[in-house]
Amino acid sequence: MTKLKTTQTMKPATAAKKLGVLLSATPAEFQEGVVSRDELNALQADPPAWLADLRRNGPHPKQVVAVKLGISNSGLARGGITGPLTTAEIDAIKAEDPEWLKRERSVQAEVRKEAQRLKQR
Repeated sequence: MTKLKTTQTMKPATAAKKLGVLLSATPAEFQEGVVSRDELNALQADPPAWLADLRRNGPHPKQVVAVKLGISNSGLARGGITGPLTTAEIDAIKAEDPEWLKRERSVQAEVRKEAQRLKQR
């Protein structure tokens, strides 16, 4: 007997997280359906226009905002950023270079340096 292979699916929120986009900014058909592993792989390999636009312009989820600013999610919260931001808003924060951002970047650099030191032990 051969077993039939079942298609692995995920909720739209999980797929959006794996794609690095904000679920509420995706098209309705994406939000309302389920996404198979094959569909996710296809979206990653050849992103449609809506996905490319979201990745380029946002709004971006908090974890993506933190990466683009070079800080942690906790540092983002300490800086008063609690929601998603667009690329233009992120660029404006970078251009302004507020004191909290400088502080959080130095904290993040220390964390990375310590992690590297521990890795080399």
